[in-house]
Amino acid sequence: MRPAHVFLAVLVAAVWGVNFVVIEVGLDHFPPLLFSALRFLVAALPAVFFAGPPKVAWKWVVGVGLVLGVAKFGLLFIGMDAGMPAGTSSLVLQIQAVFTALFAFVALGERPGRVRLLGMVIALAGIAVAAVDEGEAGPLTAFALLIAAAACWGASNVLTRKASPPDALNFMVWVSTVPVLPLLGLSLLFEGPTADRAALGSLDWQGAGIIVYVAWITTVFGFGAWGYLLRRHPASTVAPFSLLVPVFGMSAAGLVLGESVSALGWCAAALLVGGVGLASLAGAGRGGVRRGGSGAVTGSPFPGPGVRAAEPRPRTTASRTPSTASRPGAPR
Repeated sequence: MRPAHVFLAVLVAAVWGVNFVVIEVGLDHFPPLLFSALRFLVAALPAVFFAGPPKVAWKWVVGVGLVLGVAKFGLLFIGMDAGMPAGTSSLVLQIQAVFTALFAFVALGERPGRVRLLGMVIALAGIAVAAVDEGEAGPLTAFALLIAAAACWGASNVLTRKASPPDALNFMVWVSTVPVLPLLGLSLLFEGPTADRAALGSLDWQGAGIIVYVAWITTVFGFGAWGYLLRRHPASTVAPFSLLVPVFGMSAAGLVLGESVSALGWCAAALLVGGVGLASLAGAGRGGVRRGGSGAVTGSPFPGPGVRAAEPRPRTTASRTPSTASRPGAPR
């Protein structure tokens, strides 16, 4: 990768990592379900008027919108509102890599090789250590909500892999239109119109800035830049940069929110990041997936990543140089 592209990949990881701290602060301004609805509303508007029509079937747009937007982000925001620290949240969500591999095995018949299985076991050990640590420091219910959010993320990865959107940004913009009304309805039902009116009525510049960050910076810029990189480099080259997300998330949480990490927490981080990294890198090699040699790069925070997208195009008579352009998947 060119130095400029390396910088861009690190910048996206930093944006996504800091996003957890922004969410934590935003939950002081908005109820979690309303906050998630506003995130997708602002991400979709006005971008949807410039993105062009969806380039995949509506069933994939709606499916990913419900699973990723409503389920994954709804559970994430509720879990963090229930007491899950921002830094730990950025770490625990990486277990989506394991769920992606499991769901890909069930739905797509992709059998992970031995190296990827080893990485998954190591990552699960990291989650077990994190659960013990969280049980000593915070509510396990919130921890369970984050695990459920990671499972929904894994499911959306597989759905997006099936959809194979040719334009990641176009896909993400249209996916963002789906969760708005369901999340608003759930907010009115569970959080109540009084709480929603109070939050919107007291909206200040900080609250507006938070919405802009989580919608335009992390969603529009983040996914757009990630898709740009995936179109120019193999997914197996880009995806490992996603392992920097919890590094930035935990660091930002410590600096901004004063969150401390225990010895068990650092052990969990090492196991989880190491396991996800091993599983991700194995996906690029021979030992990754046993079905047709193509499998999801499960370490990517971009929903729907896949090594398949990074395969070189067939050579043509017009050029003897194979292309490494990759089709992006579809996150944080």
